[in-house]
Amino acid sequence: MNNIESINKISTKWIEHLALEEINMDESGIIHMDDHLNPGAMLEEASIEFMDAVRDRFEFYINKFNQYRGGSNAGAIIKTFKISNTVNDFMMFRNSLRMIFARRSHDVISIGFLSNGKDLFAPRLSDSDTYGQQVGAHEIRANVGPFNKITWRFQGEIVEVDSLVRHYLSEFIRQSAR
Repeated sequence: MNNIESINKISTKWIEHLALEEINMDESGIIHMDDHLNPGAMLEEASIEFMDAVRDRFEFYINKFNQYRGGSNAGAIIKTFKISNTVNDFMMFRNSLRMIFARRSHDVISIGFLSNGKDLFAPRLSDSDTYGQQVGAHEIRANVGPFNKITWRFQGEIVEVDSLVRHYLSEFIRQSAR
């Protein structure tokens, strides 16, 4: 891969945002000199981007699963819903089981199962976990590092979106098949 190709794969949202800020500054006369030093604003934007990336991957794999599963059997397909009155929270539903992804704050994303509309429990992490034993939800937390680099962590470890989606979707499919 040459340098041009690798540069094209880099996210340009931050530079676009700077250009738009400068245009707005010229038009409004309001200057925001310290926004790039405000971790709260950066965390808000990063959490929205993270949730969008997670939801997009879930939707891709759910569509594949539904196609492979046969799609016509309404009880077997997985449905994805956005949660109203939120920026980008979402849930999956199948056979009375819901898996909910919610931004509890700009630096915390919770993941939990809701069974029969009332029982909230955490997805299993290993085969020694008992189905429904862990009450509550898992939390993915933002970590602000040097130069305001934001990483998402679960139990202190950096989260990779593809691994997260694979684990939770596999757990949801297996638990909702019951």
